[in-house]
Amino acid sequence: MPVLTQLNADHAPAVLAFELANRDYFAAAVGDRGDEFFARYADRHRALLAEQAAGVCVFYVLVAEDGSVLGRFNLYDLEDGVAALGYRVARGVAGRGVATAAVEELCRLASARHGLRTLRAAAADANAASRKVLVKAGFVPTGPAGPADVGGKPGTWYRRDLVPPAPASAPD
Repeated sequence: MPVLTQLNADHAPAVLAFELANRDYFAAAVGDRGDEFFARYADRHRALLAEQAAGVCVFYVLVAEDGSVLGRFNLYDLEDGVAALGYRVARGVAGRGVATAAVEELCRLASARHGLRTLRAAAADANAASRKVLVKAGFVPTGPAGPADVGGKPGTWYRRDLVPPAPASAPD
């Protein structure tokens, strides 16, 4: 069973392998990250960990039992209880409910672990699978997203208000 876990330094090789193996697949939906991204991935990974340590972003990976990465799920621009959500899953698990389950779990973690009240996500209008994941995970469309928000393509912003965890009740 895959596990959603917060990104750490040990994940670097598996995340790079995930990105390389799925490069063409991701590029078709959100544009290619370019050769420089892959050539300098170790530096990029360290920068992500620094952003996470600073509290402006939180990065998660969905890890299979064999240690391979099946997906990335990111909370970024954390401010005043609101964050943006970005995610991508490997071609090999797409269409199997993996992304929806991980986004739903991340919504729980966003509230319980990170104190967030609202998540926003942008999806390209041409990316029906991503839009379906968001809707199934309880997000509602809120308006147009510009090309800069979704890899140079027109899109839609979605929003989900999170339910804070219930306070522990006192014993009777």
